[in-house]
Amino acid sequence: MCVTYHAGFTVPGQTTMLPETKRRLEEGGIKVLTATHLLAGVDRALKNKFNGIYPAEIIAYTLRILGQGVKVGVEIACMALDAGLIPYGEDVITIAGSGKGADTALVIRPAHSNYFFETKIKEIICKPREI
Repeated sequence: MCVTYHAGFTVPGQTTMLPETKRRLEEGGIKVLTATHLLAGVDRALKNKFNGIYPAEIIAYTLRILGQGVKVGVEIACMALDAGLIPYGEDVITIAGSGKGADTALVIRPAHSNYFFETKIKEIICKPREI
């Protein structure tokens, strides 16, 4: 499956994935989830409006200690579980990174967002070495 940015992430009312790309993925049997990122959403709106930092942002920055890809890998696994696109209670492999590409792979057992702290990173298969 593929997890992408929510509509309006960069341009109001528009998705970042080209329709042709989405069509090709779906024709290849890949489900595409377009949703608000688990560790953004309403907290980011508060940050943008009031210039503060809120709990989800603290969690995101804490995960980034291990790298942007680790944060994204945890986030997309939980988002996919919340959307019902992956099975509950099973380990999955996430491949993630930043806007510059995929560079991190995790074995993770995600939890639903309302039980986020039950999420377990079982293994870091790879991540870039910070210089």
